[in-house]
Amino acid sequence: MDGVIYHGNRLLDGAKEFVEWLHNNDKRFLFLTNSSERSPRELQEKLARMGLFVTEDHFYTSALATASFLASQKPSGSAYVIGEAGLVKALYDVGFSMNDVNPDYVVVGETRNYNYNHMEKAVHLVSKGAKLIGTNPDLTGPTESGIAPACRALIAPIELATFREAYFVGKPNPLMMRQAQKRLGCATSETVIIGDRMDTDIIAGIESEIETVLVLSGVSNEKTPSLFPYRPDHILTGVGAIP
Repeated sequence: MDGVIYHGNRLLDGAKEFVEWLHNNDKRFLFLTNSSERSPRELQEKLARMGLFVTEDHFYTSALATASFLASQKPSGSAYVIGEAGLVKALYDVGFSMNDVNPDYVVVGETRNYNYNHMEKAVHLVSKGAKLIGTNPDLTGPTESGIAPACRALIAPIELATFREAYFVGKPNPLMMRQAQKRLGCATSETVIIGDRMDTDIIAGIESEIETVLVLSGVSNEKTPSLFPYRPDHILTGVGAIP
């Protein structure tokens, strides 16, 4: 969403008109985000403050995808969570409990409250057998002042210290794409993914055999596609160029 619909607390040019076009033409759509910090309600309220009004069911986060995956693997399981309220709520909603003694999983998402104690606890729990899960594989994320460490950067020290590789649920994992398609009720041939990142959005679409649109309103510019061994189907300046 950040870099496609808004940047920080500002709607990007053409975003409001694009969403209105989706509504007016009865297009089924989801805001698919690798961020796990906020719940759908919080994301809805964030957009509303910027003048864009959509319902909660139009949001699907990596926290929701992670919770759905873990519930399918270990119903009524438990987790030690390093993350924000959106991730904790998603896990509670699928019947998971929080456990910092002998959890089934250590789950890591974005958070500004990461510290050595969290890292040390996670290392001990993973070493004792807890499975390591990341909500998404993003190394960095955009902020109004530049880039900031994201989920993969936070989980890397735990992987290094335990010699265990995390499993990442969010984009570009096709699992999240299939979950989103089920929510939309759309066939692959009817689906398009629009994003600003080659390493998550575009590769997620390619690996899921979905048509891809790269917008240059976020982290990518005209030269970015040449740095990758794959290309999007379309390259546009922003979502305002779509309707």
